[in-house]
Amino acid sequence: MTIGKKLIPIFLAGALFSCNSPKQTQEVSLLKVSENGRYLTTEDGKPFFWLGDTGWLLFNKLNRAEAEQYLEDRRAKGFNVVQAMVLHTVPSVNVYGDSSIVNQDIAKPLVTEGNNPEIDAEYDYWDHIDYIIDKAAEKGIYMALVPVWGSPVKDGKVSPEQAKVYARFLAERWKDRKNIVWLNGGDIKGSDSIAVWQEIGKTIKEVDTNHLMTFHPRGRTASSDWFHDASWLDFNMVQSGHRRYDQDTSVKEDKHYGEDNWRFMEADWKRTPVKPTIDGEPSYEGIPQGLHDIKEPRWTDADARRYGYWSVFAGAFGYTYGQNSVMQMHAKVDTTTAYGSTELWSEAINAPGANQMKHLKDLMLSRDHFFERVPDQSLVAENSERYNRLIATRTDSYAFIYSYNGREIKVNMGKIKGDQVKASWFNPRTGEITEIGKVANTGVQTFLPSAGQKDGNDWVLILDSI
Repeated sequence: MTIGKKLIPIFLAGALFSCNSPKQTQEVSLLKVSENGRYLTTEDGKPFFWLGDTGWLLFNKLNRAEAEQYLEDRRAKGFNVVQAMVLHTVPSVNVYGDSSIVNQDIAKPLVTEGNNPEIDAEYDYWDHIDYIIDKAAEKGIYMALVPVWGSPVKDGKVSPEQAKVYARFLAERWKDRKNIVWLNGGDIKGSDSIAVWQEIGKTIKEVDTNHLMTFHPRGRTASSDWFHDASWLDFNMVQSGHRRYDQDTSVKEDKHYGEDNWRFMEADWKRTPVKPTIDGEPSYEGIPQGLHDIKEPRWTDADARRYGYWSVFAGAFGYTYGQNSVMQMHAKVDTTTAYGSTELWSEAINAPGANQMKHLKDLMLSRDHFFERVPDQSLVAENSERYNRLIATRTDSYAFIYSYNGREIKVNMGKIKGDQVKASWFNPRTGEITEIGKVANTGVQTFLPSAGQKDGNDWVLILDSI
């Protein structure tokens, strides 16, 4: 509790009410699922490519000036979504010492009576989140909010009854802000405390019909494993996780995917009813492979690119990037750190991968017929496994094929229109395009990237109808 403020929990049986009215901005539009059920669109029908960043502890660990610094950096680097936890623990306390709830009861949010969130001297835990949400909206960034992380729920700190009251509070507070996406769950299997997740999903959607919702699952699982048919789930999310092929201990043989996050996309693409899907947590740049042994090698920007292009070309509507120090907002004042993070968040925001992700977004928005794109591996005449895997996507007028290691690409032509196609190389590291020339759109054509075959020498072959 912050000294000098009158803090009053506002709660009634089954409903809570906020003292705040939102500051509406004009820079963002409500997001919708496209008519074909595969992608996201703005209210006016424009394509929306989700380029997310995991800023999980943004609300807890950054003050207002730092939050704006982080958001402005992500805006400049092309990110348009930030995934963040509303409550990491029960209770949660922010950098100003403001507690989130009363007596560790999630059904009793601790709010300030009559507070003005624009006045730095007086605000509470919830006003701080309001401020950051509104600042993000000004920058065209959507906030994908996890109501409560999975760990405290699994530990029995949240009952379905408490979850219902809390979910109504959140929905009432933020239903009129346009830049909201709901991430139910939080690094947990849907089967753990499923009654809580169902209650949160159902209750928020009863109050807030404007915003999309998904479920953020445990590593190497997908929201579709439990909630694909749930009325509150608008799109699927997977957490492909942070393990190497040899570290994948998935029990189910059909989910023993290792690093092949494209397999999750492929599986979700085939499900009915049709719903969009995305990898919301692949391996983070700078985090140990396998997470817990800090002596293990770290995932690099090349790995982050691979997960991005593999998943999007396999049918995802976007991609979420993560960086070890940024996701936990590692700061000088921290006495402990997770997963061997030694770099400050303010430095780690400039990790190589963070500067490269915008090229994927720009490429996917560079062609017309955004909503007609499909994954089509029949484009690849000779494919292979693991890092040699080629992933292809197309419409009738263009095709993209991704190679992670610069291996030879043999293409079954004739999959797009035209007697000839214009072939080009796209560099995922720089976004530069190098034209190859005109090629006959028949038979099998072979293309060889430059610089030889080696992991991280990744390229996208672009074929455009002439």
